[in-house]
Amino acid sequence: MAETRVGVVGAGILGLAIARRLMETRPDVTVTVLEKEDRVAAHQTGHNSGVAHAGLYYAPGSLKATLCRRGVGLLKDYCADRGLPYEECGKVVVARNARELGPLEEIERRATANGVPGLRRLTGAELREIEPHAAGVAALHSPTTAIVDFPAVAREFAADLVKAGGEVRLGFEVVRLGRAGERVTVASPSEELVFDRLVVCAGLHSDRVARLAGDSPAPAIVPFRGEYYRLVPARTGLVRGLIYPVPDPRYPFLGVHFTRRVDGGVDVGPNAVLALSREGYRWRDVRPADVWETLRWPGFRRMARRHWRTGAKELYGSAVRRAFVAEARAFVPALRLDDVVPAPAGVRAQAVDPDGSLVDDFRIGRLGPITTVRNAPSPAATSSLAIAEHITAHL
Repeated sequence: MAETRVGVVGAGILGLAIARRLMETRPDVTVTVLEKEDRVAAHQTGHNSGVAHAGLYYAPGSLKATLCRRGVGLLKDYCADRGLPYEECGKVVVARNARELGPLEEIERRATANGVPGLRRLTGAELREIEPHAAGVAALHSPTTAIVDFPAVAREFAADLVKAGGEVRLGFEVVRLGRAGERVTVASPSEELVFDRLVVCAGLHSDRVARLAGDSPAPAIVPFRGEYYRLVPARTGLVRGLIYPVPDPRYPFLGVHFTRRVDGGVDVGPNAVLALSREGYRWRDVRPADVWETLRWPGFRRMARRHWRTGAKELYGSAVRRAFVAEARAFVPALRLDDVVPAPAGVRAQAVDPDGSLVDDFRIGRLGPITTVRNAPSPAATSSLAIAEHITAHL
């Protein structure tokens, strides 16, 4: 029987997980991963907070909820099997005042419905037993929320793929897609390949590659840069695990929080400001074509009209370290301005619908032999092995 040739666009953790799963479960398949950079995990996988989420926030029954709960167990087992860092340092979601008690109860309701283990509601005094420097009137404790090295996991996925006979083609930027019946042609500026099936996991460029495949222009990716500060080594003792605020339910962002890393450091952030490039990790990273594409998307204009006040607040906080630290100090009062130094930023590929709605759940499309992952924000890294199961089962 002839082998089925499958191409995967994008060598982030999700594309590599899907490719690995195919090679692991389908002996009649050969898989080639196409990546425009010179390394795997170059963008969102390599610029995130490193948290393996337990599934607290997501609407019960959603893909996010289902695949996060399945995925975090698979990820934990994988890291144990490969000797990769995986530390269940735990997480507290802190209600700073009485107004946040109702939203905290809703998070607890969702987390319970999603089957998150070990949840415990804390009083202010009980919170300080777990995080002595945290302040709040109540909190929700998730002891199984963990920290992990996602770039290391992605590199291990790539090694698994190659060992099984698959291929990772670095420096292959997809500029054109074509279909001839059930076959798909994928072209770089210098080469053209033919596949029987194609999976698009292009992250920050997922909408662009999906359009090349003939998929709908909606949703479009609007890049949001998440900026971080890092505690100086002498002050990492302020945080034992993960300290999060109660998030604003209008947004898929979780707010400025404290994140312990597997190397022992502690990051504070991120905020969410419009990036001036799809890969704009610094303020000076500006691509006018990317800015123009964002501004002319009707969904962005509607989103901006609806949420401009919040955007202005985020922008101010990023420009003035004092404002950023003041927000974090609301639930760790001992934090001082000179406790933090700038840390590397990330860019979130936030999908926005034409009506201005921020797409919250994973969004996966199918167009003949092509599968497109149109929206895969956090907890996609946590869920990667489960998303791989889900997609390959329907491929």
